[in-house]
Amino acid sequence: MKLTYKKDLEVRYETDVLVAGGGPAGIAAAVMAAKAGARVLIIEQSGSFGGVGTLGMVPEIMNFDDGEHFLAGGFGKQLYDALFPPCKFEREWMIASPEVTKRVYDRMIAEAGVEYLFFNKLTDAVVEGGRITHAIVSAPEGIYAIKAKYFVDTTGNGALAALSGCGFDFGDESGVTMPATLCSLWGNVDFDTLDIEQQREGVERAYKEGVLTQYDTILPGMKPIFPECKVAGGNVGHAFAVNDTETRSLSDAMTRSREILAEYENYYRKYVVGCENTALLRSADILGVRESRRIHTDKTLTSDAFFASEPFPDEIGRYSYPVDIHPMSPSEKGMADFEKSILLKHERGQSYSIPYGALVAKELDNLLVAGRHIGADRAMQASVRVIPGAFITGQAAGVAAALCAKTGCDTHTLDVKALQATLKEFGAFLTI
Repeated sequence: MKLTYKKDLEVRYETDVLVAGGGPAGIAAAVMAAKAGARVLIIEQSGSFGGVGTLGMVPEIMNFDDGEHFLAGGFGKQLYDALFPPCKFEREWMIASPEVTKRVYDRMIAEAGVEYLFFNKLTDAVVEGGRITHAIVSAPEGIYAIKAKYFVDTTGNGALAALSGCGFDFGDESGVTMPATLCSLWGNVDFDTLDIEQQREGVERAYKEGVLTQYDTILPGMKPIFPECKVAGGNVGHAFAVNDTETRSLSDAMTRSREILAEYENYYRKYVVGCENTALLRSADILGVRESRRIHTDKTLTSDAFFASEPFPDEIGRYSYPVDIHPMSPSEKGMADFEKSILLKHERGQSYSIPYGALVAKELDNLLVAGRHIGADRAMQASVRVIPGAFITGQAAGVAAALCAKTGCDTHTLDVKALQATLKEFGAFLTI
């Protein structure tokens, strides 16, 4: 059954650059596009910036450095300096308060002069002559249109690109993605006696004894978000085979994940020293999705680049993080495959090059992508997807969009050397 629905829409905003999605990549893109001289509007479907790092309650931000170099220079360095002590160059994973992080993002947006709209959800796109002309948005006031010269898709699942007709890859050869996690907040954790590694030791026994109903030995665990209050952030449990482009799949994953968290509450109390009296305080309002669409772009970042000695000629940044493909099934094989994939990692001082072409949507002349859905194979997506990687690609996409708006060129023919020079001026780490 189909319904034909027609309505004249108001074009409520016009801008140089529209950034769709206010997660880590979107924030970086918007702030740096504005600093590069563009008029920027960013839309976010929730009421705060930060995506999985704030709304999703992910307790840690992965490493900003490779042990010798600060890789997420520019936007990432500004955020790091606002939240953390000086970098020790030890590939540390940093723990930040979601509420403090939200306020830092708010301040960065304001200081850059970016126009922003919360509670605005991307709904559709209008494409003419190989260019997006308008984004269609659903807001409390109703449905309306935004006109822009250039667009940056930082939705996390490549929604703007897909709505605009771009091709993409999804998941493994069977179309299955790595699992998501519903992160959480826990109270009354005794961090003086809690052993991070010991959290995992009782999982096999708990599964055999029926405390845990899903076989899953990969447990990132609890991290001290507010140790002075005995409050931990939990990266606990997996929701397998989630498709974040399908409402039914997401809905089922949320309810199942809440059931799993209740099981882990019993697990921690019975099996983990320091958690005998812990309580699950709340679960996040969104899933921490690790994998979705990978948009077809002018270049594809492949695993050949992980240890490559030469940078891409169009390098826009570098990053260093293992190939982190979480278990694809709740089975012994799934767990073993994860342990293999995570072994692909760099030595101190090593990193891989990220090309500008991996941000340029192949089918359109004015769309850039950033974050976990850039043009990459599964192995490289599993590495570059984390928050500092999103800062790097978001920054480059934002600056590129601003330079395109300044010169009037399309995204495919942008002067890459001018882009690289501007990124370096902003503090990006490049080797070319």
